[in-house]
Amino acid sequence: QVQLVESGGGLVQTGGSLSLSCAASGRTFSNYAMGWFRQAPGKEREFVAEISWDGRSTSYVDSVKGRFTISRDNAKNTLYLQMNSLKPEDTAVYFCAQSFQAYRATIGIKGNYWGKGTLVTVSS
Repeated sequence: QVQLVESGGGLVQTGGSLSLSCAASGRTFSNYAMGWFRQAPGKEREFVAEISWDGRSTSYVDSVKGRFTISRDNAKNTLYLQMNSLKPEDTAVYFCAQSFQAYRATIGIKGNYWGKGTLVTVSS
């Protein structure tokens, strides 16, 4: 069975940085698009960033462009999200997701396996 385990969340001041990781297991990691989503208190889960199955393409929500970087290490079965210049509005639980279908360039909010999330809190 697919397991996704996020780590790296925590409390950081405005302008600081955090690096999130997502360790994947259960099937061939390199065959699947991966993504990061987040859910702030009282809000719906939203897309943050995605990376294609082969790592050749990435995309971001406009609010994090230039500040966040998504990457993957297929040898380590791990997805990363480097977050710089953090803002209070980045405060949320961050979830790792893996597409159900193989060889996709993108990942939607449906049709995924999900991790349990890691909390990121940015203080002002």
